[in-house]
Amino acid sequence: MAEVLISPGVLARENDQSQVTAGPVQAGAAIIGPTPKGQQNIPKLVTSYSEYLANFGSTFTSGSGAVKQQFTYFTSISAYNYFQNGGTSLLVTRVCSASQTPATSSFIYSGSSVGAVEGTQVFVLETLSDGAIMNNTGSEGTNNTLSDGTVDNVRWEITSPNTSSGVFSLLIRAGNDTGTAKQVLETYPNVSLDPNASNYIARVVGDQTQVLASSGANSYLQTTGSYRNASRYVRVKAVNQKTFDYLDNNGNAKDIFTASIPNAQSGSFGDAGGINASTIRVSNYYQNVNNTDSQGLIGTDYTNAIGLLANRDEFRYNLITAPGLILDNGTTGAGWTTIQSNTETRGDAIFVGDLVNYGSTITVVGNVAATVDSSYVASYWPWLQVTDPDSRELVWVPASTMIPGVYAFNDRAGEPWFAPAGINRGGLGVVNQAERKLTNSDRDTLYTDKVNPIATFPGQGIVVFGQKTLQTKASALDRVNVRRLLITLKNYISQIADTLVFEQNTAATRNTFLSQVNPYLESVQQRQGLYAFKVVMDNTNNTPDVIDRNELIGAVYLQPTKTAEFIYLDFNILPTGATFPA
Repeated sequence: MAEVLISPGVLARENDQSQVTAGPVQAGAAIIGPTPKGQQNIPKLVTSYSEYLANFGSTFTSGSGAVKQQFTYFTSISAYNYFQNGGTSLLVTRVCSASQTPATSSFIYSGSSVGAVEGTQVFVLETLSDGAIMNNTGSEGTNNTLSDGTVDNVRWEITSPNTSSGVFSLLIRAGNDTGTAKQVLETYPNVSLDPNASNYIARVVGDQTQVLASSGANSYLQTTGSYRNASRYVRVKAVNQKTFDYLDNNGNAKDIFTASIPNAQSGSFGDAGGINASTIRVSNYYQNVNNTDSQGLIGTDYTNAIGLLANRDEFRYNLITAPGLILDNGTTGAGWTTIQSNTETRGDAIFVGDLVNYGSTITVVGNVAATVDSSYVASYWPWLQVTDPDSRELVWVPASTMIPGVYAFNDRAGEPWFAPAGINRGGLGVVNQAERKLTNSDRDTLYTDKVNPIATFPGQGIVVFGQKTLQTKASALDRVNVRRLLITLKNYISQIADTLVFEQNTAATRNTFLSQVNPYLESVQQRQGLYAFKVVMDNTNNTPDVIDRNELIGAVYLQPTKTAEFIYLDFNILPTGATFPA
């Protein structure tokens, strides 16, 4: 289409200004809690429940002797429900009651000859997951089985060793497979022990690990190792028999290195430290968690994970939960208020926290809620009975276990600034029953006390029927949908502003900001998030004095939409022959 006029006429041009810059990528939710396996205190982003299971496990057996029972942590139930309801990413941080360490491979040995000693480990593998659940060391039984091999741990195998070229293949297998029914999880063909080669085993498999440095509020992660991990299960901890420049100038293997190539063999992992799930106390799971033990933990077990997730620059999420960390529990609830404080400081997420144990009264719920005053925290009640996704048993869970799934469905069916409540977006179809069926009076009391009731309606099922934050002052921010609207807008607009830091403080820079923010806010308005808005970033708020201080000031004025929570229907009975009002 011509864009200029050569002869007299009319040119109708199109200017498409409807395109909106894509929003920032971030984890949808974060969850802190115990899991059967995984790296302790190291947040990991997973994008499906199958990925969650591979990294963190599901059910576990606890206890000993005849009293062994199978349990599932609230963390796993919450992750399942979150992804089932449309959640796309979950930042999971495993917490434990004691220090956990990874398991290392049993002997990966070579033949005896020049340059190598039989029985010496050629290289050492280490599991990425921590804890004794990764141990399966021991002699192999019939059909290549491991007595402690389970779906939660792995084993290794060396195949196709070639001393002429100095390569071999490494297989990572499921811990519970057999010789005739191998379940190969990963294959690394033709790797070498030559650090100068592109197929060097540490380079191909990866050798990095993250460790928690410092502790508490000052927690941060340090990465060790030279090569990014390609494996989802193991890393190369050490290479003890390096074969620098394995081939001579004629392309022949050097005699000093040939015996370093590992033999064809398979083996297990062991020596992982820490408590195995089977040794954790059996009495305080599900509805039995209390102020002395919650899923084998106390509140201080969460300290490092909570401190780590306070870092907004490194970890992004818009919702955080810690099912099992209950405010009214004292010892086992320690850390609850720290999550609240961190969330308020970050300003980019909402904390869904539980207030009371199973079996509490409405009065107690209200009294505990009165101790919290924050628009960044929301709480729901009562407890809920669900079917464990893995064991298929009926179990009781605190409400925060299920609420991330409600938020995920709300965002998929609507927008973050819609109320995650009501029959359309607040249904809990997977819940079998609530701890108690709330009357209208019960719901009134809870809502007055800032607690969101979970109601049971005939024909409609179990529904989240409230969307208050725990803010005491009556304002727009005492509603979850408005707080989440602000979180969404601040997150997007702040990331635009980040690109302006160290740019020239001129009208051109200000116009760059406005040209991105205004169309985005218009799109939010069109999607029912705002009644009106105005963005000011010009010479009225960027005076010469402001510019001389190297500052750039913007003002964003918002009128958030409100939800219809109280609907009044007047039914007027008129006599026969009466005229209906216009």
